[in-house]
Amino acid sequence: MTRISLVERAHALVGECVKPGDVVVDATLGNGHDAAFLAQCVGAAGTLFGFDVQARALENTRSRLREDGFQGRAALTLASHAEMAVHIPPQWHGKLAAVMFNLGYLPGGDKAVVTTAAATLTALETACRLLASTGILTVLAYPGHPGGDIETERLTTWCHALDPAGFAVERVASGSDKPTAPRLFAIRKRVHLI
Repeated sequence: MTRISLVERAHALVGECVKPGDVVVDATLGNGHDAAFLAQCVGAAGTLFGFDVQARALENTRSRLREDGFQGRAALTLASHAEMAVHIPPQWHGKLAAVMFNLGYLPGGDKAVVTTAAATLTALETACRLLASTGILTVLAYPGHPGGDIETERLTTWCHALDPAGFAVERVASGSDKPTAPRLFAIRKRVHLI
Protein backbone atom coordinates (compact mmCIF):
# COMPACT_ATOMS: atom_id res chain seq x y z
CA MET A 1 0.00 0.00 0.00
CA THR A 2 1.38 3.43 -0.92
CA ARG A 3 1.97 5.82 1.97
CA ILE A 4 0.11 9.09 1.73
CA SER A 5 0.47 12.31 3.66
CA LEU A 6 -2.58 12.58 5.86
CA VAL A 7 -1.87 16.26 6.47
CA GLU A 8 -1.91 16.91 2.71
CA ARG A 9 -5.11 14.87 2.36
CA ALA A 10 -6.77 16.85 5.17
CA HIS A 11 -5.72 20.09 3.49
CA ALA A 12 -7.10 18.91 0.16
CA LEU A 13 -10.47 17.97 1.70
CA VAL A 14 -10.76 21.25 3.59
CA GLY A 15 -9.58 23.23 0.56
CA GLU A 16 -12.58 21.88 -1.39
CA CYS A 17 -14.99 23.33 1.19
CA VAL A 18 -13.44 26.65 2.28
CA LYS A 19 -13.60 29.83 0.22
CA PRO A 20 -12.41 33.41 0.72
CA GLY A 21 -14.36 35.22 3.43
CA ASP A 22 -15.21 32.05 5.38
CA VAL A 23 -14.75 31.54 9.12
CA VAL A 24 -12.69 28.50 10.17
CA VAL A 25 -11.09 26.95 13.25
CA ASP A 26 -7.75 25.33 13.97
CA ALA A 27 -8.70 23.49 17.16
CA THR A 28 -5.13 22.41 17.99
CA LEU A 29 -2.62 25.03 16.82
CA GLY A 30 0.62 23.12 17.32
CA ASN A 31 3.30 24.71 15.16
CA GLY A 32 0.83 26.58 12.96
CA HIS A 33 0.86 24.51 9.79
CA ASP A 34 -2.92 24.01 9.62
CA ALA A 35 -3.49 27.59 10.79
CA ALA A 36 -1.38 28.99 7.94
CA PHE A 37 -3.21 26.78 5.45
CA LEU A 38 -6.62 27.88 6.77
CA ALA A 39 -5.62 31.56 6.82
CA GLN A 40 -4.58 31.29 3.18
CA CYS A 41 -7.90 29.63 2.28
CA VAL A 42 -10.11 32.27 3.92
CA GLY A 43 -8.14 35.20 2.52
CA ALA A 44 -8.06 38.73 3.86
CA ALA A 45 -11.86 38.84 4.27
CA GLY A 46 -12.03 35.63 6.31
CA THR A 47 -11.34 34.79 9.94
CA LEU A 48 -9.42 32.00 11.62
CA PHE A 49 -10.03 31.10 15.25
CA GLY A 50 -7.26 29.03 16.82
CA PHE A 51 -6.92 27.21 20.13
CA ASP A 52 -4.19 25.49 22.10
CA VAL A 53 -3.42 24.88 25.77
CA GLN A 54 0.27 25.68 25.37
CA ALA A 55 1.60 29.24 25.10
CA ARG A 56 4.45 27.93 22.96
CA ALA A 57 1.94 26.70 20.35
CA LEU A 58 0.37 30.16 20.14
CA GLU A 59 3.83 31.75 19.80
CA ASN A 60 4.82 29.27 17.08
CA THR A 61 1.57 29.89 15.21
CA ARG A 62 1.79 33.69 15.48
CA SER A 63 5.33 33.52 14.11
CA ARG A 64 4.24 31.28 11.24
CA LEU A 65 1.28 33.52 10.36
CA ARG A 66 3.48 36.63 10.52
CA GLU A 67 6.06 35.01 8.20
CA ASP A 68 3.31 34.17 5.71
CA GLY A 69 1.65 37.60 5.98
CA PHE A 70 -1.55 36.25 7.56
CA GLN A 71 -1.39 37.71 11.08
CA GLY A 72 -4.43 39.96 10.65
CA ARG A 73 -6.68 37.00 9.82
CA ALA A 74 -6.42 35.10 13.10
CA ALA A 75 -7.77 35.26 16.64
CA LEU A 76 -5.65 32.85 18.70
CA THR A 77 -6.72 31.81 22.20
CA LEU A 78 -4.84 30.03 24.96
CA ALA A 79 -7.60 27.55 25.81
CA SER A 80 -8.65 23.97 25.29
CA HIS A 81 -10.38 23.09 22.05
CA ALA A 82 -13.23 21.88 24.28
CA GLU A 83 -13.93 25.55 25.11
CA MET A 84 -14.17 26.85 21.55
CA ALA A 85 -17.86 27.77 21.75
CA VAL A 86 -17.11 30.20 24.59
CA HIS A 87 -14.42 32.00 22.58
CA ILE A 88 -16.07 32.09 19.14
CA PRO A 89 -18.60 34.95 18.95
CA PRO A 90 -22.22 33.74 18.74
CA GLN A 91 -22.75 35.32 15.31
CA TRP A 92 -20.42 32.62 13.88
CA HIS A 93 -22.15 29.67 15.55
CA GLY A 94 -23.56 27.43 12.84
CA LYS A 95 -21.50 29.22 10.19
CA LEU A 96 -18.02 27.66 10.37
CA ALA A 97 -16.80 26.31 7.04
CA ALA A 98 -14.16 24.02 8.58
CA VAL A 99 -12.67 22.87 11.86
CA MET A 100 -9.32 21.06 11.84
CA PHE A 101 -7.94 18.90 14.66
CA ASN A 102 -4.41 17.50 14.78
CA LEU A 103 -4.33 15.43 17.97
CA GLY A 104 -1.48 14.28 20.18
CA TYR A 105 1.36 16.47 21.41
CA LEU A 106 3.15 19.59 20.19
CA PRO A 107 5.97 18.47 17.87
CA GLY A 108 9.20 19.63 19.46
CA GLY A 109 7.37 20.33 22.73
CA ASP A 110 6.59 18.51 25.96
CA LYS A 111 5.31 15.05 24.99
CA ALA A 112 3.61 14.75 28.38
CA VAL A 113 1.11 17.45 27.35
CA VAL A 114 -1.31 15.69 25.02
CA THR A 115 -4.87 15.97 23.84
CA THR A 116 -7.26 13.74 25.77
CA ALA A 117 -10.23 11.72 24.62
CA ALA A 118 -12.63 13.54 26.97
CA ALA A 119 -11.66 17.05 25.82
CA THR A 120 -11.47 16.01 22.17
CA LEU A 121 -14.93 14.42 22.16
CA THR A 122 -16.39 17.51 23.84
CA ALA A 123 -14.68 19.66 21.21
CA LEU A 124 -15.99 17.50 18.37
CA GLU A 125 -19.57 17.70 19.67
CA THR A 126 -19.19 21.48 19.89
CA ALA A 127 -17.62 21.71 16.44
CA CYS A 128 -20.54 19.77 14.93
CA ARG A 129 -22.95 22.35 16.34
CA LEU A 130 -20.81 25.28 15.13
CA LEU A 131 -20.38 23.99 11.57
CA ALA A 132 -22.27 25.50 8.66
CA SER A 133 -24.67 23.19 6.81
CA THR A 134 -21.91 22.33 4.31
CA GLY A 135 -19.01 22.41 6.78
CA ILE A 136 -16.24 19.86 7.29
CA LEU A 137 -14.27 18.60 10.28
CA THR A 138 -10.95 16.86 9.89
CA VAL A 139 -9.32 14.96 12.73
CA LEU A 140 -5.81 13.57 12.44
CA ALA A 141 -5.34 10.99 15.21
CA TYR A 142 -2.12 9.37 16.40
CA PRO A 143 -2.59 6.08 18.28
CA GLY A 144 1.20 5.57 18.54
CA HIS A 145 1.83 7.64 21.68
CA PRO A 146 0.73 7.04 25.30
CA GLY A 147 -2.98 7.80 25.49
CA GLY A 148 -3.26 8.20 21.73
CA ASP A 149 -4.59 4.69 21.28
CA ILE A 150 -7.46 5.32 23.70
CA GLU A 151 -8.22 8.70 22.13
CA THR A 152 -8.25 7.18 18.63
CA GLU A 153 -10.46 4.28 19.75
CA ARG A 154 -12.98 6.65 21.35
CA LEU A 155 -12.88 8.90 18.29
CA THR A 156 -13.61 5.91 16.05
CA THR A 157 -16.56 4.90 18.25
CA TRP A 158 -17.84 8.49 18.24
CA CYS A 159 -17.67 8.64 14.43
CA HIS A 160 -19.60 5.35 14.10
CA ALA A 161 -22.31 6.74 16.39
CA LEU A 162 -22.90 9.90 14.32
CA ASP A 163 -26.30 10.10 12.68
CA PRO A 164 -25.71 9.26 8.99
CA ALA A 165 -28.61 11.53 8.06
CA GLY A 166 -26.68 14.48 9.46
CA PHE A 167 -23.03 13.57 8.86
CA ALA A 168 -20.92 11.66 6.35
CA VAL A 169 -17.73 10.16 7.77
CA GLU A 170 -14.68 9.20 5.73
CA ARG A 171 -11.72 7.41 7.29
CA VAL A 172 -8.37 7.69 5.51
CA ALA A 173 -5.52 5.34 6.44
CA SER A 174 -1.89 6.37 6.09
CA GLY A 175 -1.03 3.34 3.99
CA SER A 176 0.62 1.52 6.88
CA ASP A 177 -0.91 -1.63 8.34
CA LYS A 178 0.48 -0.89 11.81
CA PRO A 179 -2.09 -0.32 14.56
CA THR A 180 0.01 2.66 15.69
CA ALA A 181 -0.18 4.37 12.27
CA PRO A 182 -1.91 7.76 12.16
CA ARG A 183 -5.37 8.00 10.68
CA LEU A 184 -7.50 10.79 9.34
CA PHE A 185 -11.23 11.22 9.86
CA ALA A 186 -13.16 13.63 7.65
CA ILE A 187 -16.66 14.46 8.84
CA ARG A 188 -18.92 16.42 6.52
CA LYS A 189 -22.15 17.96 7.65
CA ARG A 190 -24.98 17.06 5.31
CA VAL A 191 -27.23 19.77 3.91
CA HIS A 192 -30.77 19.48 5.21
CA LEU A 193 -33.28 20.44 2.56
CA ILE A 194 -36.74 21.54 3.64
